[in-house]
Amino acid sequence: MEDVSGVSNTKASKAKKVHLIHSKRRLLTLQRREELSHNIRYISKVPVSLVMDTEFLTLHPGDPLSKLVQELRGEESSAVVVDDEGKLLGFVTMKDILHFFEPPKRYSVVGINLLKKYSVNRASRVGDIMVKKPITINVDENLGRAIQIMLETGKHHLPVVDDENRVHGVLEVKDIIRLIRIVSY
Repeated sequence: MEDVSGVSNTKASKAKKVHLIHSKRRLLTLQRREELSHNIRYISKVPVSLVMDTEFLTLHPGDPLSKLVQELRGEESSAVVVDDEGKLLGFVTMKDILHFFEPPKRYSVVGINLLKKYSVNRASRVGDIMVKKPITINVDENLGRAIQIMLETGKHHLPVVDDENRVHGVLEVKDIIRLIRIVSY
């Protein structure tokens, strides 16, 4: 009988230890969530100007589409289209380039003339594919507002402009995630 009660006590002791370990883990998880919650509140108050990318690809509407395709490399995934005064005229992302080359959905057989429409030629210009009225964020706004705009619109890139529509930078989801990583550790 002692063996049975000894085994029973050992099992109870192990169960207590496991419960204690799980309780400590749960407590640590809750503390971590509270820290993250505080950091997230902090993130929403960070000015957009501190996080935005100030080195961005700038083009003019008359630039050849081939120039856009050649200059979008590495970290670049969008281009700002401006006039001579640096005012925003349009915006182009890699997704917009893909849409330009998307074949028509109705036809299974594509004729040569239709394919020519989708080929990049010397006549193709940035102005042909740019989004003419892009969703923007003001340079004086905070990340909370930027995140709200991104979630509501589904946009991953926002040109950052001032009250006169001059471009100061580009804010991308990856910039916000990078900041979240920094404050989460």
